[in-house]
Amino acid sequence: MDNIIQDIDILDRNSREATDTVITSKEENTGKAKKLYIESYGCQMNFADSEIVSSIMKDNGYDTTSEFEQADVIFLNTCSIREKAEQTVRKRLSDFNKIKKRKPELTIGVLGCMAERLKDKLLEEEKLVDVVVGPDAYRDLPSLVGSAEEGLKAINTLLSREETYADISPVRLNSNGVNAFISIMRGCDNMCSFCVVPFTRGRERSRDPHSIVREAQDLFDQGYREVTLLGQNVDSYKWSPEENNKAWLEKKEKQGEAETIINFANLIEMVAQVSPDLRVRFSTSHPKDITNEVLHTMKKYENICKYIHLPAQSGNSRVLELMNRTYSREWYINRVDAIREILGEECGISSDMITGFCTETEEEHQDTLTLMDYVKFDFSYMFFYSERPGTLAAKKYEDDIPLATKKRRLQEVIDRQRKYSFERNKLDLNKVHKVLVEGTSKRSEEHLHGRNDANKVVIFPKKNFKKGDYVNVFVDDCTTATLLGNSVD
Repeated sequence: MDNIIQDIDILDRNSREATDTVITSKEENTGKAKKLYIESYGCQMNFADSEIVSSIMKDNGYDTTSEFEQADVIFLNTCSIREKAEQTVRKRLSDFNKIKKRKPELTIGVLGCMAERLKDKLLEEEKLVDVVVGPDAYRDLPSLVGSAEEGLKAINTLLSREETYADISPVRLNSNGVNAFISIMRGCDNMCSFCVVPFTRGRERSRDPHSIVREAQDLFDQGYREVTLLGQNVDSYKWSPEENNKAWLEKKEKQGEAETIINFANLIEMVAQVSPDLRVRFSTSHPKDITNEVLHTMKKYENICKYIHLPAQSGNSRVLELMNRTYSREWYINRVDAIREILGEECGISSDMITGFCTETEEEHQDTLTLMDYVKFDFSYMFFYSERPGTLAAKKYEDDIPLATKKRRLQEVIDRQRKYSFERNKLDLNKVHKVLVEGTSKRSEEHLHGRNDANKVVIFPKKNFKKGDYVNVFVDDCTTATLLGNSVD
């Protein structure tokens, strides 16, 4: 078992901002004339978008490949949430420069948030790039690639108030055949002062719920046993037959003009009813919007996982106001209390934390640490503040916290989180957990890994179990990131 103890770096398919994570396209040979290679960076939404892109290109004569040297078209689906993410993409483009020199007919495209943020400036700065396409213009990719093949640089970064790609069946990239993402909405209306997402992904609009349920049913019929409903802010999902744009729909609500409205609680119930054997997760929740109705719906259905990613960002109300998060420390604690009261102590709660935001004092940093003491998050995604061009914070506030201070505060947050991750995992000892098997452990072919209801990785001996099985596992050991145990009858 000793070598299994170190198995704590399995890809977290539910991480919100794993910008160091790269997912590449899979090898596919259906006889199509050309090959497409995609690298996806950043959050789950980007990975899901790459599956949409693959479907669009497949319908236009492309198989995907896992080897970029074999590709006719290379796409980088990019993240812009932090400067490091964009630097990673620029470095990767320099790697492709060598193959472009050997193969000048190769088309290279930059997609996603970085494309939307920089627009035609990206074509000027990165000469080898032929195509720049924002998140709402993927239907235009075949014609843009066609223009590039004729020697013309091509760009489309127009944002949409309606596009949800609801009619496109995604091509699952590097899928384990067990977990899948379903995009339920696009865009963000929150305008957090530190964030570029509203500028790179546009206004919120929700996808037709019936198309979401059909996709979930199709995935279940194909053998998938878990779906994660994705959106920048899933709790604000709102749809009616007349309107899918949240801002317009809320205006109609106030005027008494909207008829049938399906909210997020309604949607997760519809998806949960596909099958009791289909687990349902969602990400990301916003503290200002998560309702008791959602929590009671989660409690009602065993197959809706008892895990909520609820980004706090800071534990201080003044800093939260500067961040334009539209809630206070007290409001956040109220929502955590509601989760614990309705769903119980065993419900997993994770967070995002930013240290060293503009003007943050030591006392305000301590408020973040004491919030962590109160909530005891199961895990967190933790960063120091990185100013992003074009955001409200970049325009309005001075980035005045020294880098060394930011990093020191971040380390204090990380150390505190490690403490509580271990403490929360120890609460799971000597209990039986229902685990969905996702594959073989990285450290041992004789062990499997999967996740329990609270989104924690569980490692246990393989025996005769296989991917997609539900296994009851008695947990008797743990690390800060992994539960360890044995299957029971």
